[in-house]
Amino acid sequence: MKTSKKQSKIFFGLISCLLFISFDQLTKWFAVQFLKDSSDIVLIPQILELHYLENVGVAFGALKNRQWIPILFALIITILFSVFYCRIPSKKRFLPLRISIIGIIAGAVGNLIDRIWHGYVVDFIYVVFIDFPVFNIADCYIVVSIISMAILMLFVYREEELKHIFDR
Repeated sequence: MKTSKKQSKIFFGLISCLLFISFDQLTKWFAVQFLKDSSDIVLIPQILELHYLENVGVAFGALKNRQWIPILFALIITILFSVFYCRIPSKKRFLPLRISIIGIIAGAVGNLIDRIWHGYVVDFIYVVFIDFPVFNIADCYIVVSIISMAILMLFVYREEELKHIFDR
């Protein structure tokens, strides 16, 4: 790969990650400012609310008060997916895969910042009608990105293309 293409791909990835992370942190800042010690804000009655929660665990409250485990996991995920991102060809065909990886990295780093800075993750989105655990924008990045990456890898990219990326 030409150095300029590789540099522009990395620059695009870094800037995109920073924008995604900034948006996540901004929404969490708003949650702290306007939701902490306040009543829930009903966006759509019986469907969607904003509810402040300081999550000292991980998904569904697992690993409570063991912040070093998710911190280590987020660092490993960030490093592995950054390497994976750099291995993906710069062709437009792979842009959706690169964006999915950016979402995973941004989500991991967004929650990592909270864990390091506060000792917990700020969650504030609550889907009432299914009583789903409270989550945040970084969580959305991760879930949507993993689903889209799985769809891309299963149905869009050929096995030879993926083998080329993973075997490099």
